Amino acid sequence: MYEIVVVGAGPGGISMAVEARTFGIPSNKVLILEKANEHSFTIKKYYPENKMVTANFKGFTPVCTGVMCLVDSLKHETISYLDKTINKYELDVNYNETVSKIIKSNDEQKFTIITDKGEYTSKTIAIAVGILGKPNKPSYKIIPTIKKRVLFDLTSIKIKNSKILVVGGGDSASEYCQFLSENSENNQVTLSYRNKTIYRMNNINRDCLLTLAGTQKTTLMFDSNIEMLSDANGKPKVHFEEKHYSDMVFDYIVYALGGSTPENFLKTIGIKFNGPNPILKEDYETNVPGMFLLGDLSAGKKGGSIVWAFNSANTAMRKICSDYLKI
Repeated sequence: MYEIVVVGAGPGGISMAVEARTFGIPSNKVLILEKANEHSFTIKKYYPENKMVTANFKGFTPVCTGVMCLVDSLKHETISYLDKTINKYELDVNYNETVSKIIKSNDEQKFTIITDKGEYTSKTIAIAVGILGKPNKPSYKIIPTIKKRVLFDLTSIKIKNSKILVVGGGDSASEYCQFLSENSENNQVTLSYRNKTIYRMNNINRDCLLTLAGTQKTTLMFDSNIEMLSDANGKPKVHFEEKHYSDMVFDYIVYALGGSTPENFLKTIGIKFNGPNPILKEDYETNVPGMFLLGDLSAGKKGGSIVWAFNSANTAMRKICSDYLKI
């Protein structure tokens, strides 16, 4: 039986396993299960190569409390750091393995973890699956003939000499505008934001976006809501709800609407919710004894950061060691 099984090989899951090893748990008693074929899949898929992975995110101060720490880094630097960490601490990661069910024993402190490849038992479990693996989609239909020009990340294709609409109002939306305006040639970038003022971004991304608008590298459409999309000779034509915005044709639309928590999965394994958020104690333990949530899942509606994920792992591991492993 494992001392701890971690679900998810992103920054939160990796740091949880590192904390376990640092507290003296042998490598053969710590297991990470990851459904993708590589670690940190969300960063690799949804972050452009030159996008900065920021330590401070949405107001969270980047003060590291655990073993792992990261300053503002480029995507490849972050991935390299995590690669080296996995090797240094001899972490056991099972890739391409999806967890379908977690069952808590009524008789002892034991979980049975059922996957598409096997079954495991563990004294404790930490879930660090993140929220960006499944990006939020708009409520209106995206017709098949324009789907190849409607994107939910900036890694699928390289965009140049194009008229682009970015839809969203958070940090990712600003970072997409920065990337498309400054790192690609001759793009005309417009941001559609449903609110009248910017309030969801950290100060750096807000200031960068306003600077882009001031230099006319990005056009800001505040108080704009898309009613529907249509096909204009293979390109997406945007129809706005507001009458003061005319219909517009773009080469590409890039959505930055955030992600959604795997709520159904968490509920099926017994985790209780208060509205859209799981109920957690201060140490990120759920109502199920010995089951913890890390990273974005523990940060609430504001979302987290990589440093937040690192710190939540340290906090949770201390609780696990004192209450369940008696270390």
